[in-house]
Amino acid sequence: MNIGDLAHASGVSAKMIRYYEKIGLIPPADRSQSGYRNYGDNDVHTLRFIRRARDLGFTVEQMADLLALWCDRSRASSEVKKIALDQVAILERKAEELKAMSRTLKHLAAHCHGDARPDCPIIDDLADAEKLPEKPLEPARFGRGGVEPVRGVRRSGASTR
Repeated sequence: MNIGDLAHASGVSAKMIRYYEKIGLIPPADRSQSGYRNYGDNDVHTLRFIRRARDLGFTVEQMADLLALWCDRSRASSEVKKIALDQVAILERKAEELKAMSRTLKHLAAHCHGDARPDCPIIDDLADAEKLPEKPLEPARFGRGGVEPVRGVRRSGASTR
């Protein structure tokens, strides 16, 4: 099948399929004599797996780890569970951050008169640089041991396990 057929069958756009090939998340497609990409049923299954993982908020690097585990029939399910639970913690932290932002904006909007006067607590709060919170630590964007699984490059300063 061609890339359009694969996109339709997998629910992943042709643009994303080309991107996933480019970064090494999926292997390059076989090419026809005329240079067109050729795909098979395994590619559909792989892209559906990726789409579901993406829908659950996994990063490209986490998806690479999960794909490697999916292909490894001797894998320990504990590795998969750890990745999933790490993602749950990240999602729960993000949900709390979103709730806090919502509460702040509701509070500010409740104290804004919303009339023709220029006084506005929302603008005042946005302009108050003193209120900037410390930026929370970002979750690890790289696979196990600090190795970027998509390209196999070790990040500087990453520890090995």
